[in-house]
Amino acid sequence: MATSSKAKKKTVRIASGRKRVRQDVKLNAANTALRSKFRTVIKNVQKAVVAGDKAKATELFQTAQSVIDSVADKGIFHKNKAARHKSRLAAKVKALATAAA
Repeated sequence: MATSSKAKKKTVRIASGRKRVRQDVKLNAANTALRSKFRTVIKNVQKAVVAGDKAKATELFQTAQSVIDSVADKGIFHKNKAARHKSRLAAKVKALATAAA
């Protein structure tokens, strides 16, 4: 077939629709940034745990909790997903603390 697999993008003609498109671009950029920050803080905690640095892992976990909660509050991720990530990170940090003791 000669046609491309992408659907043809339609231009919006109504003013409210054009405004919605503009807003969606901004919201998409903000959500993408928050999603990236979410992944980054989780990776940072996991790296500290693997390195065996108890103090750094605990400190990073505290900051990660607030980021994870804010992402869940804004509806980017479901609250249960946020709780699952926090729980798993807490278990890793706690296991590191008991292993070091």
